[in-house]
Amino acid sequence: MIVEIYTDGAARGNPDGPGGYGTVLHYTDQKGTLHVREFSQGYVRTTNNRMELMAAIVGLEALVRPCQVELYSDSKYLVDAFNQHWIDSWIRKGWKRGKNEPVKNTDLWKRLLKAKEPHQVTFHWVKGHDGHPENERCDTLATTAADGENLIVDPGV
Repeated sequence: MIVEIYTDGAARGNPDGPGGYGTVLHYTDQKGTLHVREFSQGYVRTTNNRMELMAAIVGLEALVRPCQVELYSDSKYLVDAFNQHWIDSWIRKGWKRGKNEPVKNTDLWKRLLKAKEPHQVTFHWVKGHDGHPENERCDTLATTAADGENLIVDPGV
């Protein structure tokens, strides 16, 4: 089974301000039925990169059995961390990068590594707001969540 995960983090233009994340899972079951699950979380004081990590984690942790996963993100940082093996280098260096600069959000990177472990995950970078309707849906979810103060699980689930 192939699962597509589309993520989006929204820092709402303020690096210290409220943000939200949106995650959309698409998959087809053995009977050929398409399933869509959407998650959103609002009002968390953090940065956009942290939100993008959370969106990816939420999508992967929602999977109950090992799958082939295509994960789409408009965060080049998140995608490059895996595709260019930055994360392997960080682990070898004891979660440092460059001239011993500590890697931020180490707890979340470790959680993402654990969440992806049972799956075969391919990371894809999509230019934000550039013709991917599912990515736009993630952005809408994240923005809706960021503008509110409550956890939102989309009614389409």
